[in-house]
Amino acid sequence: MYQVIARKYRPQTFADVVNQEHVKRTLENAIAQNRIAHGYIFSGQRGTGKTTLARILARCLNCVEGPATRPCGACASCLEISGSGGALDVIEIDAASNRGINEMRELRENVRFRPARDRYKVFIIDEAHQITSEAFNALLKTIEEPPPWVVFVLCTTEAHKIPATVASRCQHFAFRSIDFGEILARMEEICRAEGIESDPEALAAIAIAGEGSMRDSLSALDQAIARCGAKLELAEVRALLGVFGMELLEQIAEALASGSSGRMLEIVDELERTGENLQHFSRELARYFRNLLVVKISGADTRLVAAAGGQRARLAATAERFSEEDLTRYLQLSLDLFRDLQQSLQPRFHLEIGLVKLVYAGRLGTIEEALARLGPAAETGGPAAQRAGPAPVKAAPAAAKTSPGARKPAPPAEVPSGQLPLKPALEAALRELKLEHTADLVKDAAVSEAAGELRIESPEPALLKIEVDNIGLGLKKIGKALKVRIAPGSGQNAAAGESAAAGETAPPDDLRERALGHPEVRRFQEVFGGEVRQVRNLKE
Repeated sequence: MYQVIARKYRPQTFADVVNQEHVKRTLENAIAQNRIAHGYIFSGQRGTGKTTLARILARCLNCVEGPATRPCGACASCLEISGSGGALDVIEIDAASNRGINEMRELRENVRFRPARDRYKVFIIDEAHQITSEAFNALLKTIEEPPPWVVFVLCTTEAHKIPATVASRCQHFAFRSIDFGEILARMEEICRAEGIESDPEALAAIAIAGEGSMRDSLSALDQAIARCGAKLELAEVRALLGVFGMELLEQIAEALASGSSGRMLEIVDELERTGENLQHFSRELARYFRNLLVVKISGADTRLVAAAGGQRARLAATAERFSEEDLTRYLQLSLDLFRDLQQSLQPRFHLEIGLVKLVYAGRLGTIEEALARLGPAAETGGPAAQRAGPAPVKAAPAAAKTSPGARKPAPPAEVPSGQLPLKPALEAALRELKLEHTADLVKDAAVSEAAGELRIESPEPALLKIEVDNIGLGLKKIGKALKVRIAPGSGQNAAAGESAAAGETAPPDDLRERALGHPEVRRFQEVFGGEVRQVRNLKE
């Protein structure tokens, strides 16, 4: 009778299990040292070896030569456990259909009796997270203090649903998803054993479809062999699994590079006419952009991309045509598209608008590029400035701000702080010392000097008192040895009077009008919109 590949090549020893080295080594050491726990939790995604390792553990414990890290494989216990699951003392329970309190009471009664033949009675509970809270409560005392001949192994894909009272009484092992390369190597080994000729890219497509699950990958391999016979070909495997070739995805990349919205619509039409699943296509598109982004960042040889050698070279060549910023936007938009298609009643329309959005996203310029278009001619309102249309930008700020790409006004001529009036000299010294917060508080305060004392009147005297030491550092820098006194006051109003008395030049009344009338400011507002909320003279 035919036996499916996943069962025929099921591991029988710890050494046969792919990956999960952290679990295998710990269990082997526990068996070798005779430190067998009475309860284990094996958690992880489907197809990563949880139930398989539970059975191997049972074989190791009950082998006639055991407990041993390598069971003999020939005794009655080893043969029964590795075969049809007919071992009397290894009880496998599917918690999906035996999840109630009555089933757990029966299990609790079963625990009381010694093994019929073997050394241990091993209970393997699959999908353990589906056991009800009441049933777990009924089992709790038994899991905490079982007889010395009982071992529980709870297998689950959702460890967070296991009650903490149960989890705290068991040793927990988290199984990892299996690496793409390891799955690929295992399938190549099985194909050689079965006499199957396989295209490397066909096996890669099967491994990708398994998404880190060995069992899912081997089931897909079994299905592919049933369809293709003794030779696995890429086109046949893709048609079977419903995955899309890189050629079609590269057509999407070409349309993006050329900015062709029309080509995007043609691709959607081709997919619709050939009866392809548009949701599957959007999922593959998101994966494709993810791989392009990872290759762009980490290089073609990165292990973070599941692809065969030839595909990696093609991904690298395509990624070179785009920036990291572009690929990031494409990935986000394709993920949004995949999400939208899950509930869409008109998937074709959603896919069309989604792909066109990708094209428009590729046409976006940066803020720096938009500012560069302003150019020197914008200051005089010359023809170049008048012809330049608004550039597409990624985001519009709420208020005009200086961008790194824009020309900055020439800095004012430096004046030694000793030649400045007291307040601006102190503020400049604080900023030079990187004490920006203290400088801002001084700026909003009234500052005066009398009888060897620096008097600071501020609407926030409590905050300034915290900064007294910093103010002392600023005074030291400008060569002033003054005692600092903080007092409540009106702040800026007094400061304005002091500034006028000290001979500082107040901003002219038309400063805001001159700033808003500046050609570069006007052009900035035309491009970005927004509102200028504050104007100050940078030369002061």
